[in-house]
Amino acid sequence: MPVATGASTPGGRPTGQSPHSLLRTVRDVADDLAADALGRDRAGRPPTDELARLREAGLLAALTPPGPGRGADWKTACTAIREIAAADSSVGAVLARHYGYAWSARLHAGRHHTGLEEESVRAQWLWTGAVRGSVPHDGTEGPDLALRPRGVGYVLSGRRAVDTAAALADQIVVDAVCAVTGDVLVVRIAPGARGVTVETVPDRLGQRVAGAGEAVLDRVTVAPGQVLGRRPRDAESAAPVGALADAAVRLALCHVGLGIAEGALTEARDLSRSGRGHRLPGDPDLLLTYGELASAVQTATAVVGRATAATAQALEAGAHRDSEEAAGVAALVANAETVTPKAALLVSTRVLELGDAPGLDRFWRNARVLTAHLPVAQRLRSIGEHYLNGPHRVGAAAFG
Repeated sequence: MPVATGASTPGGRPTGQSPHSLLRTVRDVADDLAADALGRDRAGRPPTDELARLREAGLLAALTPPGPGRGADWKTACTAIREIAAADSSVGAVLARHYGYAWSARLHAGRHHTGLEEESVRAQWLWTGAVRGSVPHDGTEGPDLALRPRGVGYVLSGRRAVDTAAALADQIVVDAVCAVTGDVLVVRIAPGARGVTVETVPDRLGQRVAGAGEAVLDRVTVAPGQVLGRRPRDAESAAPVGALADAAVRLALCHVGLGIAEGALTEARDLSRSGRGHRLPGDPDLLLTYGELASAVQTATAVVGRATAATAQALEAGAHRDSEEAAGVAALVANAETVTPKAALLVSTRVLELGDAPGLDRFWRNARVLTAHLPVAQRLRSIGEHYLNGPHRVGAAAFG
């Protein structure tokens, strides 16, 4: 699924760059972000300036689903997310949710929404979202937002926590229950729409520049064109492509966790090489530590890479992918979700033993916040069910 070439944003930047060209732009942006990452982390302000950098570089338009003359394929986009996250994981998380939720119309509706995707590219929309799992699990609740029919559309009310760019995004994707039919619909809303207010989250432990907040929705009008699709009532009724919508966003966030581990290890290595670490570069114990940490990152990279390749194939196949194959992809993503947090937390914790450079703790804080609410035990049970009883017993939605 190659990246197309030729289209441009209103500012003249290409939206369908080759993978090599796109990643070169990404590395330039990552270097720019890394230069002042510590100061911005300490300030903890919403990512207004950071989004201006991304737009100026054309990344919001480039990191969208591929189409004629636009967008980026899944593998290239995930590489870009990881590169940015290694420099600044808050901005990496913003891009991860942007790219994952930009696929929402295509995955939830089961067909291309060409007009919507082209508009997103032209306007350089920033996407974010807070869609809950396909199927409620023990100890969890269903959607806390309610839709009521009004005319040809709906009105939407309730509250929903949004982890990135809550007040700055152009489109927020959420799921909500129709009060009349009981259907769970996936819809998009604009933070600036009438009836939408966003309460920011101050003084976060980590991911301070991600722009987290809570969207408060008071009878917000939802037009028919804002309804992206319908969520399944249970795992058995989930369409294979639609069931991958959750997995796609979660896998993109795995690349953020991997970026944190890589960024922490690189910064610690630079510290040790410069002689500013706690031990000399040739110390056998130091070499053992770096061997353990590098091995943990490489293991996580392999697991995440396998899930990324499988997801890319599934997205390319689209509606031709059957339910058992989709369940296999979801299982690989769940594996990535169990391995990546361990690597990110291990590396970001152990590097604190290697030196006391200012800001080295931010990697641990960011990893902790990114993974704090990840239901690892739930994922492991689903993986176990899939392994023990086969994909015919576990649909992809069961991993949500």
